[in-house]
Amino acid sequence: MNAVTSFSPSGENSPSSDGTTEINAAAEHEVSKPLAQIEADAERIKSAVARLTATSIDGLEGLAFELQNLQTFLKSEVERVQGEIESALAGINIIVETIAPWKAILIPQAAGSARPVRGGPAANIESAQLRR
Repeated sequence: MNAVTSFSPSGENSPSSDGTTEINAAAEHEVSKPLAQIEADAERIKSAVARLTATSIDGLEGLAFELQNLQTFLKSEVERVQGEIESALAGINIIVETIAPWKAILIPQAAGSARPVRGGPAANIESAQLRR
C-alpha cells in the first residue's frame, strides 16, 4: 500500500518503481496475443469456407450432371412411350377398318330378321339398338 503511483500518458495509473517495464511488456504481450489469435481464427475461417465452398461446388456439379442424365433418360422414355402409343393407335385403326365391313354386313341382316320376341317397349329398344 505504500507504492507510489504516477499518472501515465495512456490514462492509467502505474507504479513508479522498476515494475513499470514489466507491466509494459505484459501489456504488449496481451495486445499481440489477441491479434495473433484473431489472425489464426481468420485463417481457420477462410480455410473452412474454402473447403465448404469447394465441397458445395463439387456437389452442385455432380447434381447438375445427374439431372442432365435424368433429362436424357426421360426424353428417351417419352419418345419410347409415344412410339408405343402410335403403334397401339395404328393397331386400333387396323382393327376398326377390319371390323367396319363386318358391321355393315351384320347390321342390315340383324335389322331385317329381328322380330320382337316380346311385345312392348323393351322389344322396340332392342331392335333400335341392333340397327345402330
